[in-house]
Amino acid sequence: MLKQIDLRGKKAFIAGIGDDQGYGWAIAKALAEAGCQILVGTWTPIMRIFTQSWEMGKFDESRLLSDGSMMQILKVYPLDAAFDKMEDVPQEIKENKRYIEANHYTISDVAHQVAKDYGHIDILIHALANGPEVKKPLLETSRAGYLAAVSASSYSMVSLVQHFGPIMRKGGAVISLTYLASEKAIPGYGGGMSSAKAALESDTRTLAWEAGRKWGIRINTISAGPLKSRAAKAIGFIEKMINYSKVNAPLSQDMEAEAVGYAALYLTSNLSASVTGVTLYVDNGLHVMGMSVDSPTLQD
Repeated sequence: MLKQIDLRGKKAFIAGIGDDQGYGWAIAKALAEAGCQILVGTWTPIMRIFTQSWEMGKFDESRLLSDGSMMQILKVYPLDAAFDKMEDVPQEIKENKRYIEANHYTISDVAHQVAKDYGHIDILIHALANGPEVKKPLLETSRAGYLAAVSASSYSMVSLVQHFGPIMRKGGAVISLTYLASEKAIPGYGGGMSSAKAALESDTRTLAWEAGRKWGIRINTISAGPLKSRAAKAIGFIEKMINYSKVNAPLSQDMEAEAVGYAALYLTSNLSASVTGVTLYVDNGLHVMGMSVDSPTLQD
């Protein structure tokens, strides 16, 4: 008999939620629908904005679950995943007005606090990325910009697993979010972000082996199609990416954040108990295409 997905009694830490629009939020909601308790790590500079928006009810419509209840968050933690410990944080950032109210926001700090607050977690979601020079072609990307993209978008996953792995229960699951630019050239998706996504997928396979043997947890990544979220607008041409996908993918339809949420629900449940080290494509099938059907060369 097919098992129902039941995550009651489990806790998930989701790193990278800053509003109710992106894939991180959709994953949180899907897990909450299955009874999972949600912890959130949000980027330190927007911590106050996020919590105030929550308290003012700006997310209430998006929080509504299928049974009529509202998705709850046990606790929101300030998190800057570009830093592993407070000694790594430059003094100018510590003194920045958007950081000064938060004392402990590095990955090790947050993992320690989660352990102190709740003991263990079962699910870890890496739903964050940043490339300060994403609008620059790779040929014009600086070393600093490239390394910043890799640090915030891929090494952050390694660090999260390093620090949260010890407090994850055996059988737990880790998921990150990647993109097709990891393996195909996407003009305009620059600043080292394509390299960061390629590293993220490679690290997924290696971490699956190491974390699987060390802690008995599974590591997978979801290659999601383009979505018009606030974060994606930083790319600069997200509307064109969405239109291209809709015209050329096998399934000619808009990407819905919920589709990634459902995929994550599967990957965090017992239904995928033997699935690890996988890049799961949730992109309407665009990754299978070797030719754009709207190319002028195909027109009569």
